[in-house]
Amino acid sequence: MHPLLRILGLIGLLLWPAISSGQEFPSRPIHFVVPFPAGGPSDIISRVLTAKMSSLLGQSVVVENRPGAGGLTGIAYVARSAPDGYTIAIAPSSGLAMNVTLRDDMPFQPLKDLALITQIVSVPEILVVNEKVPASTLAELVALAKAQPGKLTFASTGVGGMPHMAMELLELTAGIQLIHTPYTGAAPAVNDLLGGHVQMMFADIPVLLPAIQSGKVRALAIGSKTRVPTMPNVATTAELGMAQVEADNWYGLVAPAKTPRPVLDKLYAAATEALHSAEVKDKLAGEGVITVGNPSAEFHTYVESEIERWGKLIKATGIKIK
Repeated sequence: MHPLLRILGLIGLLLWPAISSGQEFPSRPIHFVVPFPAGGPSDIISRVLTAKMSSLLGQSVVVENRPGAGGLTGIAYVARSAPDGYTIAIAPSSGLAMNVTLRDDMPFQPLKDLALITQIVSVPEILVVNEKVPASTLAELVALAKAQPGKLTFASTGVGGMPHMAMELLELTAGIQLIHTPYTGAAPAVNDLLGGHVQMMFADIPVLLPAIQSGKVRALAIGSKTRVPTMPNVATTAELGMAQVEADNWYGLVAPAKTPRPVLDKLYAAATEALHSAEVKDKLAGEGVITVGNPSAEFHTYVESEIERWGKLIKATGIKIK
């Protein structure tokens, strides 16, 4: 055999495993990490998405809850996992954007250690007050806070999460001073809000929807550019003269950074087809969640812009997680 043909043949044999693994993927179940406890918004979104992705990929996509450190534990686990496409995650805005500036001890770097596949959803934050708070509008709440500086309290799901950052943005924009009471998750925060131990809260719409519907809390504004179909009577912060208070929470699909392109392409195709399907869109719309499914490059650019946007607020307020 001609030496050149022999060399080409050897190269082909060396490349064959990489090529075939991309073509054969997935040949076993995929682990889909949710970095929060079961039952929360990211868990609900993930179970709707993975059910559809499983049917499209012809393999089980198994949800695995790995909570801790405000979502960082689960995402760090994925960043350290084998880059073969069999360990992926839903990652929140806090884990991919805010914490980059909030922490000096980030266990991973989002733009370096992760492949950003697509934005899964956008979840508008809604501002509510306990039913006993004497404010029926955002303007009345701001006036109340100015009359009692440092007296009113707000709940969050933890330091650095979108509910916390949304309220910090409101404080800075409106020129008011509130007391922050962080909780370890949405459930205890909402419980204390309902009990009147804290007066107000920004949170994902799915978290607060039952309380709003029961009348236990009063919705004042949505921190988004557009109104939400499930709550058409609630105005946006932009409509109420506070366009700077834009606080859509969002979640993205991520994998380890060195995952082969053919595998990422297959995951992207399945995820975006699922997110654009009427079945998934309708299920999540009922929760006040907006599906996205954008190109990977567009999502990467968006994450960069969010790191910069929230980084400016965090530096201005001096917030730090140590």
